[in-house]
Amino acid sequence: MSLEIRNLTAGYGHTEVLHGVDVTVEAGRITAMIGPNGAGKTTLLKTIMGLVKCRSGSIMYKVDSRTEDLKLSGPHTRVKLGICMVPETGRVFQKMTVLENLKFAAYTIKDRTTIAKNMEMVFQIFPILDKRRNQLAGTMSGGEQAMLAIGKALMLNPKLILLDEPSLGLAPKVVADAYSKLREINELGVTLFIVEQNVDKALSVATHLYVLSQGRIVFSGNPRDIKKETLFAQYYAGYGEVAQK
Repeated sequence: MSLEIRNLTAGYGHTEVLHGVDVTVEAGRITAMIGPNGAGKTTLLKTIMGLVKCRSGSIMYKVDSRTEDLKLSGPHTRVKLGICMVPETGRVFQKMTVLENLKFAAYTIKDRTTIAKNMEMVFQIFPILDKRRNQLAGTMSGGEQAMLAIGKALMLNPKLILLDEPSLGLAPKVVADAYSKLREINELGVTLFIVEQNVDKALSVATHLYVLSQGRIVFSGNPRDIKKETLFAQYYAGYGEVAQK
């Protein structure tokens, strides 16, 4: 699969947030986007999922030898096409157990064998969820809830997972563990598109990097090249050593 976004504009009410955005997410890779708070990163993910209307431009999704124009489909159809989103701070059902969260997430899958197989995969990737399977999600740590949120996405047999700030609010060690798991998921053949403010982590996993500022792409290229760009220091001076390397 691949996702090709061309000249995309989107926003809320009379406010345009994204201005002529071009992004390509290639199959089997980890693509990352960094940008300051308010740059439009979350709006972009919501537009890809159909939660925010695309005002102009195109969102073309190539999957299973065919090309789908996502502007013509709603969120439910996009999930069926294999696109899942893990929102900022995870969004798990606090008063449901881990097992109930995972089963509920597989709402588009009717075959019980497939559901059981997917759940076993989730437990292999996140053994802690297996140990916590009968525990209420709301009583788990922030890191465990973040793992559960990713596990919920995996229950849907995704081809592409969109991750919104997966490191937000997590301790450094938990973030390192989470990104290790994301690499493992990618190695299973799942394509990842990650938006982040954590520059170090985005640079550590991405094969292609975008920088979004004020709703516009200001850099697109190899993550190794970004630190050579003047714009990196301009937009990310607040990140200290990263901006100066």
